[in-house]
Amino acid sequence: MPNSRVAILFDIDGTLVSTGGAGATSWRLAFDELYGIPADIKEFTDTGMTDPEVGRKTFAAVLHRSPEPQEFAKLLERRLHHLRHAVEESDGYKVLPGAVELLDQLLDEGYLLGLVTGNLEAAAHIKLHRAHLNRFFSFGGYGSDSSDRGELTRVALQRAGLVFGALVAPEQALVVGDTPNDVRGAHAAGIECVGVGSHRYTIDELREAGADYPITSLTEGLPPLK
Repeated sequence: MPNSRVAILFDIDGTLVSTGGAGATSWRLAFDELYGIPADIKEFTDTGMTDPEVGRKTFAAVLHRSPEPQEFAKLLERRLHHLRHAVEESDGYKVLPGAVELLDQLLDEGYLLGLVTGNLEAAAHIKLHRAHLNRFFSFGGYGSDSSDRGELTRVALQRAGLVFGALVAPEQALVVGDTPNDVRGAHAAGIECVGVGSHRYTIDELREAGADYPITSLTEGLPPLK
């Protein structure tokens, strides 16, 4: 492939879609079902954390102890169960501007598209399913691979190479995300990052966080990829 970039790695929440709060709803329902506590993850966690981090921090905050492995597994299963329904029923679910058009364009131009997200792998695909976006992505790095954003980004890069059939170097990839955690994770893996200021963080905040290419929306497209 003549392009210097081979793989484009996308975050999900706030970059491709907004679930309208379905993620928080699913955690609340899972905690309420298992422990009678409708926990609000927004009180205890930050945007861009991985799902395992969110679950453990919220668990410790509302139950004042760490979860046992068996009960944490059950909590994750119940959360995924409720997430499927919460996403389907969310009135606020939307695909963010420019996402589908950009994904179509990148595929037409021959780039490998992957995911790099703090979601558990199953949660990632649940969130994308409603908008029929799973079809764009052949690999990814997920919160179920690591609670460290840099490590899960490196996992995504390694999987890009498996799909591509040859090693994909960090300079041949690009991360697209909407939070400072996305920027830090990309840089920890040696990859440049497009910071999309279309959700919680502004373009100035993402520039301050070190985004290599801050843009206000995916409608602007990506920087030159050659």
